[in-house]
Amino acid sequence: MRIGVPKSRFFFPDEFKILFFIVFCLLAVSFLGQYSAFNGEFNGFVQKHLIRIAAGLIIMLLAYLVAFSVWSNFAYVFYAFALLSLIVVSILGSIKSGAQRWIDFHLFTFQPSELMKLALILALAKYYSLLSSFETREPKNHIFPFILTLLPSVLVLKQPDLGTAGILFCVGVCMIFLSGFPLKIFGALIVGGLSLCPFGWFFLYDYQKKRILSFLNPDYDPLGAGYHVLQSKIAIGSGHIFGRGFLKGTQSKLNFLPEKNTDFIFTTIAEEIGFIGAFFIILLFCALTIYFFWVASEARRPFPWLLCHGLGVLLFLHVFVNIAMVMGIIPTVGIPLPFLSYGGSSLITFMISCGLVMSALSHRKIAHKRVKN
Repeated sequence: MRIGVPKSRFFFPDEFKILFFIVFCLLAVSFLGQYSAFNGEFNGFVQKHLIRIAAGLIIMLLAYLVAFSVWSNFAYVFYAFALLSLIVVSILGSIKSGAQRWIDFHLFTFQPSELMKLALILALAKYYSLLSSFETREPKNHIFPFILTLLPSVLVLKQPDLGTAGILFCVGVCMIFLSGFPLKIFGALIVGGLSLCPFGWFFLYDYQKKRILSFLNPDYDPLGAGYHVLQSKIAIGSGHIFGRGFLKGTQSKLNFLPEKNTDFIFTTIAEEIGFIGAFFIILLFCALTIYFFWVASEARRPFPWLLCHGLGVLLFLHVFVNIAMVMGIIPTVGIPLPFLSYGGSSLITFMISCGLVMSALSHRKIAHKRVKN
């Protein structure tokens, strides 16, 4: 196994230009969005976010430079480390806003559930890469992947973090389905799972129940659980077609909009750049998701094929859930918007995702050249 950096890795294929353009556009929007969220002040929070962007770019490059075989060979090690981190945070983690999700290292805080998103995808891709197409049609061979998915989902759910737990579970289930799980059995399990959803009401926290009730009836608690979404809708609607203008958003500047730099950053930006600008941001996310799936389609081996599909599903779910949440299409959950929301763990997670996709594409091109030679 070679861990060193091949010389060919220092030369970027032309296909990377598309990825670089999309990522740099999103990061530029991210910086401007945070600058606006903090009322046009280049304060410590904005400076810290800029440092995180720079660190994320370096980490993306490092993830690309690492030999692709390392990600496959150490997939289970990454998963074990992430799972251990979730156990540690449940015991020693710092508590913020009633949730125990972070490990405080004084210089920075670390959210293990973000790392687990990548670790789960790597572990499932590794497991299925060792099975034949015949073995993936056997339901018993999917028990272990289901356990790999269920364990971190339960640990994250107890933090409590229903949104991230749901993302983990959905990503795992999608990868199990993509691996070749029998369609009829999968459909029956989905129907059975959905039929049990009403019983999940009894296991929800009070604030989660209020969020669902406020979603079903916006007038249920307009000054409490429904306040975030109501203010978000007002902000997005006030942006109209072309927006109020940079640094001229009223809902965010007058602090009517809570969490304006984190979960509701899309609302902050949409108020100022309007429908046209918000639509452009959505197009960027769509293009990046399609790029991930395109790289997966170029793969000739199961591991990179499943890895890139898993990363694409992860990105799509995050973007869809966050934007649908701030628009009141689904109940409010604590899901950050990739690249744009304030927070280092989420940003680093998706920058590593880009590095992994780059590594997968580079590995495929190198393997193709070897076959030709």
